[in-house]
Parts: sequence; structure tokens; C-alpha cells
Amino acid sequence: MRLTLETDRLILRPFEMSDADEMFNGWASDPEVTKYLTWDTHKSIDETRYVLEMWIKEYEDPKRLNFAIVLKNESKLIGGIDVVGYEEDIPVIGYNLSRKYWNRGYMTEACKCLIDYLFSVGYNKVRIDAMTENTGSNRVIKKCGGVFSGTEERPHKWNDDSNKVLVNRYVIFSSEE
Repeated sequence: MRLTLETDRLILRPFEMSDADEMFNGWASDPEVTKYLTWDTHKSIDETRYVLEMWIKEYEDPKRLNFAIVLKNESKLIGGIDVVGYEEDIPVIGYNLSRKYWNRGYMTEACKCLIDYLFSVGYNKVRIDAMTENTGSNRVIKKCGGVFSGTEERPHKWNDDSNKVLVNRYVIFSSEE
């Protein structure tokens, strides 16, 4: 679904092919950012273009929400946030942010915005997972109202079942729940 959301400091908008350079240089090629993600660090801009092409095609699905996070005051692409899937019709959020913009509250702001949107369209729960060792992400989730629901072991990267990691699961409930 092609949708744009806005906060005080951010615009959450659909990705565009013209985002490839900023995405690659901002976070997709940074092993410090991608070490906690389920996808591998991009080795070339062509990988980033391929992913963007795929994401743009997925906007045709009304349940597919995938946003570029843009700083309003600079029109600068700094990260991404999306609904990576649905488990028992509960949206599961994933996100990443350029390291240069860590610890400024941007991801908490983007998460709260997406969570509020999901609640406004009728969902009463949202789930966000984070590797146990990813302290920054675990903090973001708690600031967004995440209630710890357990830890599970699962593959670190989507294409590698041999490397398992511990992941914390959190649920965020709407106030109407």
C-alpha cells in the first residue's frame, strides 16, 4: 500500500528507486546496522536497487506497509520501517536506522507513528521482535509500550538456519484492548 504518515520531525513515505544511494550508503552497507537485521549487509548498490525494486512492486498488496523514514527539516532518508508480516493477523514491525541518527529518538517516533496508524485501522495488537543483545532496539520497543512476551531461538539471517540467535518478543496493545 502506498501511504504517507507524518510526525513532528519525520515523514514516513513509500520507498522510491531514487532512494538507492542514500539507503546503500546510509545503512544497507553498514555491518554495524545490519548485524541485528534478518538480511545480509549489501555489498553493492545493485543489491540495494534489487531490494527497492522488489519493495516497490509489493506496494500493490494492501497489507504491505513499508516506509522510508525521512527527516523533515533536511529531506534526508535515514532509515526504514515496515510491517514485515502478520502472525495470526497481528502485524509484526521491523525497522533499521542509519547509525549517524541513533540515540536521537527518531526510531521511537517512527515506531509510535506506525503503531498508532495500525491501531487506527482496527488492529488491537502489534508485535516487535529484537535480538536480546540489541539493547538499543529493546529500549525503543519498551518506549513504545512493548510488553515482553518471551524469548525464542531462531535463525539470525533469513537464509541461514545454522546460525541461531535469541530474540525477545514484545506485544504492544491498543488502549482499547
